[in-house]
This record gives sequence, structure tokens and C-alpha cells, in this order.
Amino acid sequence: MSKDLHTGFDETQYPHINQGLAGIVAFSTTKSFIDGAVGELIYAGYNIDTLAENATFEEVCFLLWNDRLPNAEELESLNKSLISERELPSPVIDYIKSTDKSAEPMAVLRTAVSMLADTDPTKGKFDEALFMDQAISITAKIPTIIAAFDRSRKGKDIVAPLSSGSTAFNFLYMLNGEEPGTQAEKTMDLCLILHAEHGMNASTFTARTVCATMSDIYSSVTAAIGALKGPLHGGANTAVMNTLLELEAEGKDADAVAFTKAKLAKKEKIMGFGHRVYKTFDPRGRHLQKMSEALSKETGHEELYKWSMDMLNTMKSEKNIDPNVDFFSASVYYSIGIQPDLYTCIFTMSRISGWTGHFMEQAANNRLIRPRALYVGEKNLPWTPVEER
Repeated sequence: MSKDLHTGFDETQYPHINQGLAGIVAFSTTKSFIDGAVGELIYAGYNIDTLAENATFEEVCFLLWNDRLPNAEELESLNKSLISERELPSPVIDYIKSTDKSAEPMAVLRTAVSMLADTDPTKGKFDEALFMDQAISITAKIPTIIAAFDRSRKGKDIVAPLSSGSTAFNFLYMLNGEEPGTQAEKTMDLCLILHAEHGMNASTFTARTVCATMSDIYSSVTAAIGALKGPLHGGANTAVMNTLLELEAEGKDADAVAFTKAKLAKKEKIMGFGHRVYKTFDPRGRHLQKMSEALSKETGHEELYKWSMDMLNTMKSEKNIDPNVDFFSASVYYSIGIQPDLYTCIFTMSRISGWTGHFMEQAANNRLIRPRALYVGEKNLPWTPVEER
């Protein structure tokens, strides 16, 4: 018998606790499938490689919301709907302009998304007939929020969204104040596809938990953003870029191999490596690796790719750990002019498609999510008057 001497708790009398819900299957879903052993990722039946090579982000949104790809007419209709919903309500714009310029971008995004409920004519009513329109509206507005805050904090005029163009094209236009080139748009679009959906991760579980209470979709997305904001979920690619910038500060001849080994010797965590699910190279990372190499040559950041590969090879030889999706996305975003502290916001801009897809799936076959907790504290303690404590 194993007994905790402090609490008297006998662990053999109770079921095993799955810390972090590891191995627990709580839902069935059609949104995505991951085989971590072989490095396979499926969105609603389609391999991520197939989607990365052929789809647009808008097609992936439709896929995750409808479990099938759109025909030409449906895709055109979705594109028009997304374009029509890009503008932000005045109170949200006012908030973005008035908030502290040093505020954390994810905190601003979380608040702004929550505010969107105030101007929704349905007030976020929990009604299956409204969910698609609500999902489209939030998906369209998140890029505008991110770009508006970034420009406002830099003292620049906020750029109004275009009435044409893809989500990727419009975002880069609003962010930089000029139309992006074909390669930049393609790069941004691919990044959005690769981050759109990824199983029952912390933020997706959070979104479904809130939905299960029959709260509104804005609450669900706001809560998911809060979960993604945590450094153990989102933010890893920002940490990767900060590591690369540490090397850059040493000059173009910096030794990334020695740098990585020194961090390992100090038992410091190297961000961008290892994954809770994948036991091999993250399939999304391979697409980003190719893009990082190409962009490094185009933008004159070749040392970033070289250092990344040196770190990758060192981590593989020293720890036998492969990179995850965050590792190469860091240098990709940096190469197209996106600041590191916006990286998790970009993640949100993409993952909103998966979150809202899961929201609709949860609502369609809902049951309140209510796991049990094992109480291990004292019981029936005698009351001691406050004067005697």
C-alpha cells in the first residue's frame, strides 16, 4: 500500500490520475487527425501536404467548417463574406488607439475579440443557425485587429482593410501600408494553412469547454486566445526568433553549434524542439523549412537559415529531438517583416478557423464537460476559534 504521510491519502484505493489529461479521449471529431509516430496530419480527410501544396486559407476555413472542400461558387461566396466583414466596429478601433502602446499584442487581441460581441446584432446568441456567420465575422476581423494595433503602437495611421484580395494579402497590406508581392502573399497564406487546426490542444479544448456551457462563440474564442497566450502553448516561435536574434547580436560569424551546446550544458530549454504528440519531424515544419531557406536568400537573411540548420542538427545529434512547427515559422515571419511579438497573434489569425469549427462541432452534439477531480486533502477538521489559531 502506498500512502501519503501528510494527508493519509491511499493512492491504491483510487483510479490512476492522467496528469494533463494525457491519453484521455474526451471527444470524437472530424476536424483533424494526428499520427505522431509517422508525422502525419490530416484536416477533415486531407493530408496537410496536399493542402499546403494546393489549397488557399479560405478553402481550409470552409473545409474545417463544413467537412468538405467548397466548389467554385461556394468559395467565391465565402471570399465575399470574409471581405465584407473585415472592418472593425468604432469602439474596437477606439480601444486599439487608446490602449497602452507597450501592451502585449495577445492581451490586446483577447480584449478586442471579446468586445466584438457588443456590436453583434445577435449579441452572440447560442443558435446553430448563426454560428457560421459569427465564425466568418470573427475570422475576418482578427487580422484587422492585429494590423491596426501594430500600426497604432508605432504611431502610424491605421490602414483600412481592402474590399478585395485574400486574407493573407489584405493582412500584409494593412500591416505594412503597401500591397505585398506574390511570394509574400503565398508565404503568409501557407503559414495560415499550416497553423489552422491541430487536434485537441489546450486552446481547442478550452474553446470546446466554453461552448459546452452554451456560452457564446465570442466567449469561446476569447478563452481560447487566453489559453494560446500561455508560453507552453503559443509563443514558442517568438522564443525561437529571440534565440536567433541572440546569435545575430554576436555577428554573422556566430557559432550556432557552440551556442546550442552551451545552452544544453546549462540545462536551458531550446524552444522550437520536441512536441507533445509528434515523435518525428513535424510535417508542417518541412514546408516551413523549405520556405525559410528560399526567403533567407531573397531577403538577405541567409545566416538565419544557416543558424537554424546548425541548431537543428545539433539538437538531433545531442538529444535526438526534431523541430516542431514553431522552429522554422520564426525565421519565415521575420523574413517577411513581422515582428516577433506578433507571432502568436498570427497563430490566432490562423487557428480561429479550427476553433470555430470545433465550436460548431461541439454545439451540434453537446454535453457539458465536467471531469472529476480527486480530493486529497483533509476531511472534517475541528473548528478552531480565530483567537486560538
